[in-house]
Amino acid sequence: MTDTGGRGTAVVIEDDADIRFLLETTLVQAGFTVATASTGEAGVEAVREHQPVVATLDISLPDFDGFEVARRIRAFSDAYILMLTGRADEIDTLLGLEAGADDYVTKPFRPREVRARIEAMLRRPRAAGVAPAVPGTDEDAVLSHGELRLDRDARVVELAGAPLVLTRSEFDILAALLVNPRRVLTKSQLARSVWSDSYDTGTEPGEADHRSVEVHVANLRRKLGEDATNPRHVQTVRGVGYRLGDPR
Repeated sequence: MTDTGGRGTAVVIEDDADIRFLLETTLVQAGFTVATASTGEAGVEAVREHQPVVATLDISLPDFDGFEVARRIRAFSDAYILMLTGRADEIDTLLGLEAGADDYVTKPFRPREVRARIEAMLRRPRAAGVAPAVPGTDEDAVLSHGELRLDRDARVVELAGAPLVLTRSEFDILAALLVNPRRVLTKSQLARSVWSDSYDTGTEPGEADHRSVEVHVANLRRKLGEDATNPRHVQTVRGVGYRLGDPR
């Protein structure tokens, strides 16, 4: 384990030695103490032992895949998980996010991109706290829309009284829409609501950010039990973004 004594521990779960070294170097430069693992089983145990702030996780591992690793980690840890994938298929990305990953990066990647994603995740609440909102909107803690109820302070969502288990990104996107019930929010606005501090320098969200928003919205709709052809709660405004449907 590489010890810098800075911002806490990060775990790198990656079977490719060159990529593992690159990620370790990137995270050490960012101030983390870094532990590495080359298999899924070893990665789960590393997370259990070191209780990291963040873990990077490759989808393709020699023993079992990153989806299973993420599910096992989520059973005992709330570490931020950044999934690394060489496969850009939507189903793989959806599976990763559903398994508990907070964000993903497609290989080949630039170290700067990985670091920016991690920095953005670290600025978001881990368990409890106020979800980011689009500036200039209502800051009420409890938001309701038809059968939906979202508590921003407790980070709890219910649909018709039944609790929903959402990832941080899904929660933040839904919160942004509920805070702005009569507005259409663009993908850039939703990206800012999830990764707000990443764009303080004026850099606009890019295509990768828009794609992440699309994936999180698709996953959120599934958890809401939406009809893909006629969603009730999160509706697409073609060429613009998303809005809430009429409460029923």
